Amino acid sequence: MAIIEVKNVTKRFNDKLVLDNVSYEVEQGEIFGFIGPNGAGKSTLINIMTSLLTPDSGTIKICGYDILKEPIKAKECIGYVPQDLALMEEMNAYDNLEFFGALYGLKGKVLKERISEALKVTGLEDSRKQKVKKFSGGMKRRLNLAVAILHHPKVLILDEPTVGVDPQSRNHIFSFVKNICKEWGTTVIYTSHYMEEIEELCKRVFIIDLGKEISYGDREDIKASVFPNNKVIIEAQDITGETIMALKDDEGIIKIGDKENSISLTINSKFKLANTLSLLEKNEVNIKKISYEEPKLEDVFLSLTGKTLRD
Repeated sequence: MAIIEVKNVTKRFNDKLVLDNVSYEVEQGEIFGFIGPNGAGKSTLINIMTSLLTPDSGTIKICGYDILKEPIKAKECIGYVPQDLALMEEMNAYDNLEFFGALYGLKGKVLKERISEALKVTGLEDSRKQKVKKFSGGMKRRLNLAVAILHHPKVLILDEPTVGVDPQSRNHIFSFVKNICKEWGTTVIYTSHYMEEIEELCKRVFIIDLGKEISYGDREDIKASVFPNNKVIIEAQDITGETIMALKDDEGIIKIGDKENSISLTINSKFKLANTLSLLEKNEVNIKKISYEEPKLEDVFLSLTGKTLRD
């Protein structure tokens, strides 16, 4: 079931077309990757989804509520973690949560329970009385997450949630995102310039550039559509020209690249590793290591847009 429906959204700033007829759906409980280089239109679309901007045309429904017709209902479903930290540095962590929880309409026992819960799931229980200005960058990011989940949103939008964080906080954020989807059924929209994060967290992705959809769907299907063939890297000794010529007869091998003490095989679905190993054994090749190399989302993105994520 789609919890977010974006249909034909267009937005201009003066004569500049920032979003060009963008459409996608996000399923309930999934972690959905939203990626594009700088200036692609990501922030504009997020601002429209959170009712900070109005589209020129098109519709967006969140939890079944049209953001133009029922903006309050739609926003009640959303937790938003902006790229720029939104915290009060002179207050401690608990007081920050108490303040933002009151803005959500929480009070009394419920507010206290939600604060305790948010501190626990973000690993900040022991720092509840520490002033935010003394927090590390990673701790501030985790407190921003805690603020965003106080009201138990059905949709959590994370805009670059790991920028400037230490490895420990980064791993904690990853665990938090996975757990909140699994245990709470929360739907997460995750934007990042770190492609390995999208690879780890998101099964489906939407790639945008210059305000247009570049690719959308299952991550592995997108990779396969751009790079249908994978590679096998064999590190070995005693590789001869005769061995290379023999490998070329294998219909599962499309291309062979050879370097000193290694060969790289570009393969298709007909490739059988056992046949290759048998051939290498007959040619008395001493194999040291075999590795399988799948295309990376970073390579796919570069191929589709001609840019790196931070261009």
